[in-house]
Amino acid sequence: MKPAAAAKPFLIIFLIVLAFYLGSFHGLEFLRHRKGPWQLEFGANNQSEPTVIIRQPASQITNLTLVFHGEKVTNNAGSVSFSKVKQPVPFGRLLYEDLTFLPGVLTFDFYGHEIEMLPRVLVVNKREFPWQSGATINLWPTNKPATPPQPPKQRG
Repeated sequence: MKPAAAAKPFLIIFLIVLAFYLGSFHGLEFLRHRKGPWQLEFGANNQSEPTVIIRQPASQITNLTLVFHGEKVTNNAGSVSFSKVKQPVPFGRLLYEDLTFLPGVLTFDFYGHEIEMLPRVLVVNKREFPWQSGATINLWPTNKPATPPQPPKQRG
């Protein structure tokens, strides 16, 4: 048997496996990114109280506004699209993010209020709110949880 004839089955198997791998990889990447990221707009209302406007176009969530009464904006306004990890935010702090499949899960500490954005529901201070475009959720200093939100513990 000639060496070229013996290599032919291996080459065919290699090409089949390569095609399967590339198809699977690009298919999974499409599924991971198809819905797009959370889009947050940080700003202030007329009384200089911080506001966060939440958008997620693929889930038909537009202009859901969080207003933090009794607080003052100390940083500039800005917009953040959470398409990659470790994005800086104008105010508050990002406690947790899982962006494996967009839009993913984000958890924030805004002035002592814990805000968790899940694709199925918005969780504010451990209380679930259904996604409702155009809604306004007013948060007051008296609504803050007794213990401030903390990032999850890291695995050793």
